[in-house]
Amino acid sequence: MTQIVQQPGRPESGEPERSIPAAQPNRRKSRKIDPTFYWMFVPALVFFFIFFTAPAIIGLWFSFTNYPGYGVWDFVGIANFLSVFVDPVVLRAYVFTIGFAIATTVIVNVIAMSLAIALNGKIKFKTTLRTMYFIPMVLSMIVVAYVFNYLFTTTLPGLFAQWGWTFWSSSMLSDPNWAWFPIVIVSAWAGIPAATIIYIAGLQSIDDEVYEAADIDGATAWQKLRGITLPLLFGFVAINLVLGFKANLGVYDQVVGMTNGGPAGATTSVAQVIFTGFSGGYYGYQMANAFIFLLVTLGFSIIQLRAMRRRGDV
Repeated sequence: MTQIVQQPGRPESGEPERSIPAAQPNRRKSRKIDPTFYWMFVPALVFFFIFFTAPAIIGLWFSFTNYPGYGVWDFVGIANFLSVFVDPVVLRAYVFTIGFAIATTVIVNVIAMSLAIALNGKIKFKTTLRTMYFIPMVLSMIVVAYVFNYLFTTTLPGLFAQWGWTFWSSSMLSDPNWAWFPIVIVSAWAGIPAATIIYIAGLQSIDDEVYEAADIDGATAWQKLRGITLPLLFGFVAINLVLGFKANLGVYDQVVGMTNGGPAGATTSVAQVIFTGFSGGYYGYQMANAFIFLLVTLGFSIIQLRAMRRRGDV
């Protein structure tokens, strides 16, 4: 008589085999964060709090006081914020700053897009031209402002006088009605390279087959620009508009180097008013102005982003 010996781990005859569940990974172990993360994140967080968050909180507190920047101070509530809205010097600075930001942003994007389209085409010396156009990015703005100050104060008036252009024979920087124009030119000259880089990146992301199909259909250069390039480049336009407008709202170096806010306060920017007030005994008052300016900047940025998102491009 044959005796059947059951092997360990095998089911008896007639019983279904039971599947052995696979070893489950240790979830607690998989969620463990690498200590390197803390060594890199925590110091950055501490430094950010020390140099950015803490000063902002302290400044917000002093905006509710009459603190002159030294000595004793008293709590005045929202009096500083209310005074900003009726201060003619501050209001004039806001008008100049917002108008300057709009004009410079438009000029920068129009010229930068034109240069990007040209530099992205099949032209000779493309690399050399790109290098020349990007030189302003490596120069100090305050140095550039002083150079252009001399140019608009001495060189150009002399040339215009020789040509018989009496209207421009004197410096534009001394004319309250035209002093803003040289500042816009200098700011646009310095801001065009960065915007051009973004537009070139956007143009290179467009597939060449789209243009080839348009050529087969007999589309002209203007039709390709209007129907292909601009729609596909709109997301990059939005980036340049938001970043450029925000940067231009904080104009300071150009104003200090070219007009120092003159003539007669015609080119005084909000940033210059704030920094001048810090050293002039109006720390608390100008800190309130700084927070209002922050809200204005955020407001413009949010409006721009929402307008772009309605198109689905951002």
